[in-house]
Amino acid sequence: MNRCSWVKGDPLCIEYHDHEWGVPVHDDRKLFEFLILEGMQAGLSWMTILRKRENYRQAFDDFDPVKIKDYDEKKIEELLKNEGIIRNRKKIEAVIQNAKAFLQIQNEFGSFERYLWRFVDYKPIDNQLKDWKEVQTTSVESEKLSKDLKKRGFRFVGPTICYAYMQAIGMVNDHTIDCFRHEEVKRMESFV
Repeated sequence: MNRCSWVKGDPLCIEYHDHEWGVPVHDDRKLFEFLILEGMQAGLSWMTILRKRENYRQAFDDFDPVKIKDYDEKKIEELLKNEGIIRNRKKIEAVIQNAKAFLQIQNEFGSFERYLWRFVDYKPIDNQLKDWKEVQTTSVESEKLSKDLKKRGFRFVGPTICYAYMQAIGMVNDHTIDCFRHEEVKRMESFV
């Protein structure tokens, strides 16, 4: 069974690739989780974040933006002492700010999903990659998304982070065409 060449022998990496990466996500809580995790990844490897994912879920109230928006200095200090997550004050403060901005978008658009998926006309982009070396790090869509998110107050949402986010949540299908997941993901419903 062929997989994308970035997938190494780590069982966690294989599990993530085979069951999550590139699958279109429409659940707002899951979309928020991936947005936060991608921002936490800035300057680090995805595997570092993936290994700490459960710790993040516990530390950040299962990525509930309603709870996170009210985090105060006491909670920030508690998170800075949590060895199970990346203890970076700017990133932690960004999570709180992003929760507030996320809730504003939900209020304006009815859901974060509706806001987000319009950047790809509600249909995943299939890049038909023959080799992982062809993968982009940004796109016109990720640049537009980044610019709009920043305008709305989000942090740690540069074009590269947004592109990785779009890959993770299935807005972009960057499974190589020889990967068994490429066609499986392609057949999945894009918008509900």
